[in-house]
Amino acid sequence: MTAPFAALILAGSRAGVVDPVAAYAGVPHKAMILLQGTTLLARVAAALRGAGAGRIAVSADHPAVLIEAMRLGLEVIPPAAGPSDSVARGFDVLGAPLLVTTADHALLEPAWVARFIADAPAADVAALLARRPEVEAAAPGTRRTWLRFADGSWSGCNLFWLATPQAAAAIGLWREVEADRKRPWRIVRRLGPGLLFRYLTGRLTLATAIRHLGRRAGIEAAVVATPFGLAAVDVDKPADLDLVRQLVDRPGPSSPHSC
Repeated sequence: MTAPFAALILAGSRAGVVDPVAAYAGVPHKAMILLQGTTLLARVAAALRGAGAGRIAVSADHPAVLIEAMRLGLEVIPPAAGPSDSVARGFDVLGAPLLVTTADHALLEPAWVARFIADAPAADVAALLARRPEVEAAAPGTRRTWLRFADGSWSGCNLFWLATPQAAAAIGLWREVEADRKRPWRIVRRLGPGLLFRYLTGRLTLATAIRHLGRRAGIEAAVVATPFGLAAVDVDKPADLDLVRQLVDRPGPSSPHSC
C-alpha cells in the first residue's frame, strides 16, 4: 500500500491563447473536456486519490477550472508563467514527497501511479517513461514524440516524483531544459562534449543522461520504466482526444481501466 503523498495537477492556460483541443471539444478549457460524462480534471483527481494521495492541489486560474476544482474538493495554487515555475510554486506549498501530473492525463489509473512510486529508486526525483513497444502495443497508431537513446525509444508519461526537499533543484533544471524537451540532443549538449558524442553515436542510454543531468543540478535523478503503455497517452491535440475516446469505449480486457 502506497504511503499518503501530496499531488499537484497542472492545469494552467496561456493568456489570450485558445487551446485547440478545448476548442475541438467545445469546452472553455482542456481540463473541462468530458470523457464518459466526467471531466478530465475529475478523472485525474480520482486516479490520484485511488493511488493514495492525501492532499491534491491544482495549478489553475481559468474560472471554469476553479469552479470544478472547488466541486472536487481540490486545493488551488495560482499558476506561474510556465509549467516548471508552476511546479516550483506547488512544491513550496505542498512539500515532498510530491507527485506531479497534468489535467490532460485522461487515462490515468491508480495502478500506474502506485506502481511508479513503488518502482522509484532512492533518488531525489524520478520521471516515468514508457518504451515505444509498450506504447504502440497499447495504442496502435498513436503519434508520440520519441526520445531515442541507446536503450530504445521512449515517451514521457507526464508523471514526476519529487521525493525529497532537494528535488527543488530539479525544478530549476526543468526550467532550463523546458524549451528543448522535444529536442533531446540539445538537452544532452548541456552535459558536455563527451556525453553529446555518446548520444550522437547511439551509445548513450536515457538512464545515464538523466542521472548526469541530475548530478549537474546536485541531486540524484532517475528514470522509471512503466509497463503500462497507455501511461504515455495524454491529450495534446484533437487526434489524441479521438484516440482516448476510442480507448475508453473499447470493450474487453484491453480497456485502459483493466490495467
